[in-house]
Amino acid sequence: MRNILTVIVTVLLLGCNGSPPPAGFVNQTQHSEAELDAIWTEAQQSVAQKIDLNPLQRLSSNVPPDTLPGDPRAWSVEPQRLLVEAVPDVSSADLFSATGEHRSNPTGMIACPQPCNVRYTIAYSFYRPELTKYAASWEFAGNNFNVILEYEFENQILNALGYAMTWR
Repeated sequence: MRNILTVIVTVLLLGCNGSPPPAGFVNQTQHSEAELDAIWTEAQQSVAQKIDLNPLQRLSSNVPPDTLPGDPRAWSVEPQRLLVEAVPDVSSADLFSATGEHRSNPTGMIACPQPCNVRYTIAYSFYRPELTKYAASWEFAGNNFNVILEYEFENQILNALGYAMTWR
């Protein structure tokens, strides 16, 4: 019985073809795999140096930073078929209708589906399945693309390491 259980667990962990799930990105961006890898490495370095657990909370409330020393385990976390994809920006009219916020087109915002705690954002990440989506207008907006993805990749890494993601 124990041998059968071991085989079942091994198949579940390795997949039906006997190999671990492929690492890397499902790249639906206009950037190269090498560019995404470089941004991922920056996110690993950031998490390995210092962890900020509440940047979003500080934007909405006057609370002190919740920071921890870096976690060197970040260097061992790799994306596992992480979908990275641009999403068309929500229109200025739709954003105004839903929120009362006026922005010109392109708005730089996309709808954030549940379980997001906001209706619109510039980017978001989910962890099962792994995905990071961002407003398409940021794709070639100077260095902003790198900054946005680095933050979202930090979220992917922190989640993989078991950190609380409530205010990220």
